[in-house]
Amino acid sequence: MRTCLTLAFTALALGACNQQKPANQAAAPAIKVRGNEQEQLHQLDAFNLAIGLKRAIYDAGYTCKTITDAGFVGAYENLDMWMARCTDGKNKRDWAVFAGPDGSAQVRDCKDIPGSGLPECAIKQRPKGSFHAMK
Repeated sequence: MRTCLTLAFTALALGACNQQKPANQAAAPAIKVRGNEQEQLHQLDAFNLAIGLKRAIYDAGYTCKTITDAGFVGAYENLDMWMARCTDGKNKRDWAVFAGPDGSAQVRDCKDIPGSGLPECAIKQRPKGSFHAMK
């Protein structure tokens, strides 16, 4: 008798494994974590955004003498993606800077982005103002 009950419960449990949720059941809303630092980047003018992006690039171990263009690319998972175009007067290099909700930044060379699954390094929103200090 005990073996029969065990088999019956096992059959019921296995039968429930392949059941699909009803069509009228709504999917759970996606949770988006955002940090204060991410919001602050959107409020900066061009000059101050250039300072912030340049600092992230240097902190990652790269160089960026002058930023000639920069802006918001879009969101990727819980990161905000920014792009900065750097020049030393002779060469140009585009950097993707990913700002996290914890205030962290990840930097990638834009030439490494295609085929990676990350968004294309194309600025969608530029800040107001100039990237150069007023003289």
